Amino acid sequence: MKDTLGLYYHPQAGNPGVRVYVRREPDGSVAFRLWRQDLPEAWERHGWVPYDVLESASRLYQAERNPEADPLRLYDIRVAEALLQEEGR
Repeated sequence: MKDTLGLYYHPQAGNPGVRVYVRREPDGSVAFRLWRQDLPEAWERHGWVPYDVLESASRLYQAERNPEADPLRLYDIRVAEALLQEEGR
C-alpha cells in the first residue's frame, strides 16, 4: 500500500493502526520506519533504519534481554522486497 508518507505494510494482521514503511536506500539496501496511530510522535523521533542495523539490534536484544523474543517480526525483509519490486514495475 502507499500513502503520502510512502510505501507500507501492516505488520500485525487486523491492526491498521500500525504501519511499517519501506524504502530502497541509494546503496540498494532496504530501510524501515515505524508509524503508530496511537504514538504519532514516534514517526518524528525515529528516522529510517537500515535492515542490517535492525538485524544487529535484534541479535543484541536477544542476547542481552530475551533469547525467545523476535524483534524482527515487525520488520519483514521479504515483504519489503516484494513491495519494492512491485512498486518498481
